[in-house]
Amino acid sequence: MANKDRNKRSARKARAQKRAEREAAQAASAASNPKQTGGPAKRAAVVAKASEKQDKPAKASNKKPGLGTRIKNYLGAVRTEMRRVVWPSREELRNYSVAVIVSLVVFGVVLWLVDTGIVAALVGYTSLGE
Repeated sequence: MANKDRNKRSARKARAQKRAEREAAQAASAASNPKQTGGPAKRAAVVAKASEKQDKPAKASNKKPGLGTRIKNYLGAVRTEMRRVVWPSREELRNYSVAVIVSLVVFGVVLWLVDTGIVAALVGYTSLGE
């Protein structure tokens, strides 16, 4: 899942970079051609200025949020996830429970048989039971 998210992120970055290069090229062509006033040239210049503003790093706070804030954020995320949960109906829950109990009994019997067989083989091989 992490690789999938990473690939999506890198694809978004690549598209954004191509878009910025295309807009920069449009702005450069608009600046070199003074006959165009307004229209696409003006739009490209505005876009170029906007992309320059985005390139500047914003002041990032390196401080870690306090314990209370982190707990509050965590509980908020838990609450959001719990709202997304699709709970099974009573009948589905009963069916799932029966399936789990039956599979436990089946695997228990199979393990008991295998264990009994291994013990019988060891007793026969080593003749410890005599």
